[in-house]
Amino acid sequence: MADYDVIVIGAGPGGYVCAIRCAQLGLKVACVEGRETLGGTCLNIGCIPSKALLHASELYHEAHETFEKMGLVGAGATSVDVPKMQAYKQSTVESNTKGIEFLFKKNKVDWLKGWAGITAPGEVKVGDAIHKARNIVIASGSEVTPLRGVTIDEKRIVSSTGALELPAVPKRLAVIGAGVIGLELGSVYARLGAEVTVLEFLDQITPGMDLEICKALQKSLARQGLKFVLGAAVQSAEPGKDGIRVTWKLRKDDSEAALDADIVLVATGRRPYVEGLGLDAVGVALTERGQVKVDSHWKTNVPGIWAIGDATPGPMLAHKAEDEGMAVAETIAGQHGHVNYGVIPGVIYTSPEVAAVGETEESLKAQGRAYKVGKFPFMGNARAKSYFMGDGFVKLLADAATDRILGAHIIGPQAGELIAEVCVAMEFGAAAEDIARTCHAHPTCSEAIREAALACGDGAIHA
Repeated sequence: MADYDVIVIGAGPGGYVCAIRCAQLGLKVACVEGRETLGGTCLNIGCIPSKALLHASELYHEAHETFEKMGLVGAGATSVDVPKMQAYKQSTVESNTKGIEFLFKKNKVDWLKGWAGITAPGEVKVGDAIHKARNIVIASGSEVTPLRGVTIDEKRIVSSTGALELPAVPKRLAVIGAGVIGLELGSVYARLGAEVTVLEFLDQITPGMDLEICKALQKSLARQGLKFVLGAAVQSAEPGKDGIRVTWKLRKDDSEAALDADIVLVATGRRPYVEGLGLDAVGVALTERGQVKVDSHWKTNVPGIWAIGDATPGPMLAHKAEDEGMAVAETIAGQHGHVNYGVIPGVIYTSPEVAAVGETEESLKAQGRAYKVGKFPFMGNARAKSYFMGDGFVKLLADAATDRILGAHIIGPQAGELIAEVCVAMEFGAAAEDIARTCHAHPTCSEAIREAALACGDGAIHA
């Protein structure tokens, strides 16, 4: 007899959601987690603590830049108490991780504390104990991808983990990588007073996102003081008399350059974390990139072993992992779990925020598809202008013949919230006209979505 119907390895967003959903569907389930707290990278050293620091730094920036314009005289005379800011961040983390513990108890999910190893199909070892299960779900997440020539010590040369724990605002911060993590944390410390230089190997920031959005975001961040060096292949980061000496070669001409920084943030991406799981011993196949290979139903090649989230191919996003966790639980329970990978939003929580879903103009051109574009600037939105957030725009992409929404890209206030409306519309196969004919409350930033949809037809009203 098996101890459990399902054992989930990893209590990050994919794992804990999968475990809870399994329990809701009547399955006996356990979740293995070796951290002292639940929630994985996202809640402990990723999404949640970074958003706390982003929020604090944005308010600090507003106090200095916009409060006096609104009649809040003297409010700009604020200073940064980094230990208190770190305490605020940690309290945010703890409230969320304790919340998951409560949900585990509420749903009767057993937390097997320790690190897991799969000793055989249907067997998971945690510590000295062997637990049997009819199904095993690998949700082990990801880890920082190392960069050749750069050794992370989490003190002066840091990953995102160390960047979230800095005891003081560095005078000079070098960020290696202009992806989501690098830009978010770089913008935090730039707002708090650091001189930030971002080094990116490619010729654009945020690779994979709509090019027009990328250019607008880079201009906005540059106005906030961030410096960018694109096409830079970093060679090394070594301690020197003036700090950490970072050297790189420009890919366009192989010329060499360098800068000195007090802190270097390595934000060059993440890779699946599968070390120690014993996948080789049980014959679980991996891709060339070290991801767990799964079929369209998240099954590995070994019967009874499934995999989801960052350990598998696809975007490394917490909400993608959550959707897969729900779908796997439902499939194991005999239902029909489903994830629509064409409608998974991505958000960059800089200021302004950036959000996207579906196709980009570049991907549509590559496919040879006929499309139309509807755009609307936030400068035409009354609510956005009222709090000095008129920069940015909404961009809708619709099929030229059917008007069906193919993608959306937003740079501006509340972009991460606004994109949800388009996601719902796309799930229902909506046309741009469907959004255009839907009444939106005034004054709200969501009106910019409607105006962009109107621009796909006869034209926006306020532009």
